[in-house]
Amino acid sequence: MSSSWNHDVFLSFRGEDTRKNFTDHLYKALDQAGIYTFRDDDELARGKEISTELLNAIQESRISIVVFSKGYASSRWCLDELVHIMHCRKTIGHTVYPIFYDVDPSDVRKQSGTFAEAFARHEERFAAEMEKGEQVESSSY
Repeated sequence: MSSSWNHDVFLSFRGEDTRKNFTDHLYKALDQAGIYTFRDDDELARGKEISTELLNAIQESRISIVVFSKGYASSRWCLDELVHIMHCRKTIGHTVYPIFYDVDPSDVRKQSGTFAEAFARHEERFAAEMEKGEQVESSSY
């Protein structure tokens, strides 16, 4: 791997869906193959922002593996990670591999089923945060 990368792989996953099974097995297999993999072992508390350390780990990884599971899109942090992963894909050529764990790939691609509900909630939250930011900005003048 290039010396500009601190990690070979960044794992993006919903902890409560896959941490104790699939993701643990994947992480161990990558590790045994000598592939240096970053995974967030800390559970982020509700209401907390995604950490700078996590965003840096994405940027400093050559590849991201996104494990889409039933609860992935309902996690604000997973979606924040995904946005940053896709930004890195577009701006620095970051490679992204999706894994569909017990979900239909077309539900993710078409944003249907549980993914439709979760993405709609995420869009509402984003719009509310943008509005709040604009209010704060206009009140500071």
